[in-house]
Amino acid sequence: MTPEEYAELDATGLAALLSKGEVGADEVRDAAIAALDAVNPRLNALVGERFDAPLEHAADGPFAGVPFAIKDLIVHAEGVPQRAGTRLLGDGVPMPADTHLMTRFRRAGLATLALTATPELGFNATTESVATGAVHNPWDTTRSPGGSSGGSAALVAARALPAAHANDGGGSIRIPAAACGLVGLKPSQGRTSPGPDYADPLLGMGVEFAVTRTVRDTAGLLDAVHGYEPGDRYLLPDPVRPYADEVTAGGRPLRVALWTTPFSGGGSVDPRCTQATEAAARTLEGLGHTVEIAGPELDAAAFDDANLVAWTSFLADGVDVLAGALGVEPGPDTLEAATLACAEYGRGLRAGDLYAADRVFNATRRAVAAFHQRYDVILTPTMNVPNTPLGYLDQDDPSRDARGWYDHIFSTAGFTALSNMTGNPAISLPLGRTEEGWPIGVQVVGPYGGESTLIALAADLERAQPWAAHRPPLAT
Repeated sequence: MTPEEYAELDATGLAALLSKGEVGADEVRDAAIAALDAVNPRLNALVGERFDAPLEHAADGPFAGVPFAIKDLIVHAEGVPQRAGTRLLGDGVPMPADTHLMTRFRRAGLATLALTATPELGFNATTESVATGAVHNPWDTTRSPGGSSGGSAALVAARALPAAHANDGGGSIRIPAAACGLVGLKPSQGRTSPGPDYADPLLGMGVEFAVTRTVRDTAGLLDAVHGYEPGDRYLLPDPVRPYADEVTAGGRPLRVALWTTPFSGGGSVDPRCTQATEAAARTLEGLGHTVEIAGPELDAAAFDDANLVAWTSFLADGVDVLAGALGVEPGPDTLEAATLACAEYGRGLRAGDLYAADRVFNATRRAVAAFHQRYDVILTPTMNVPNTPLGYLDQDDPSRDARGWYDHIFSTAGFTALSNMTGNPAISLPLGRTEEGWPIGVQVVGPYGGESTLIALAADLERAQPWAAHRPPLAT
């Protein structure tokens, strides 16, 4: 398999060749290793050394032998050290067992070759840390690949991998998907298992999945890994048919709400992001959907206050648990300045603050659910800006307190966090481009449990406006 052949194939295409015996697993592995070795010196997207051989995986899974990587946060593999983007964990702590989702990745046959970078403990919309440095966007290496799953996104966009694990507590799948020109689906709360380590990570807002280059890969991967594990808090009905079937089925006419005003973080929106979203709305109208300018009635200030409580309390607990287990004192030598400020803020919260935040979660969730009785999906920009310069979201900036850091992050991404709080599925699609050639993401939010609707609609948009041929300058 030549490097060019490998780079052109998505995960579904590679899986088909492998299953037919038209290419060997060793050939694909060698092509992936060569691609990773070629681009990572410019991207800095890997954590530690890539693996000499893939982690053990099923030989009969739907993606048997397809190269993959896992983000160095939350999901972990037995025996593989996790660093979580922080000096607090030093060279990494070997994990005692697989998480449930890691087991499902293995069962799907995904050949995990590496760990990908994350900002410190995932609390950033870029992927830069003191511990591992900055990850570079393959479209422009002076720009951020987004975060917190920017390491995975950079490698998939650069065609070193067809897909990679990502997770999302406020946009961390969709933001890097937008910045790197990928498909990024945040599934519904409970669609993928957070266990056994967590029941409700980030008060239920944290969700695990992946970034891909094509809608069919997103659908096929979700078919392979979704589902309940014993002890999980949520049990969603299975889809009426495989998600992969939605890719070719064609979507029904939908009622689409066009919403281009950010409600979180207080930032303005780059006109190019608005224009890309409005262009997507016109495409949807041309496909037979009804589009209206509308958005749910929400208390933005209350939302931000509750979201800040969730993030800082989760961060404080994580820092204290890790520090206590390792016998390490949290401080400027082990944590970045904004992380320390947020952890300190989180430690100062009372039980009543968490319950007050939960009331906002409930009100927000019910308001959006009521809105979805009138509109099938909500169309928004994914980000307020196409991307950010490296260094703009500096987590080691001592001048920002907890609220200042929160506002700074979400001023660049005021559309993504809502679906984390409500649990709704949301997908970012690379439907726009800037004059520099950078991708612009457009987000579609569906009703709770509505991944089938999103995948069918995304596939229609992909056919109407193909993006797979767009390759960043730094691509294998």
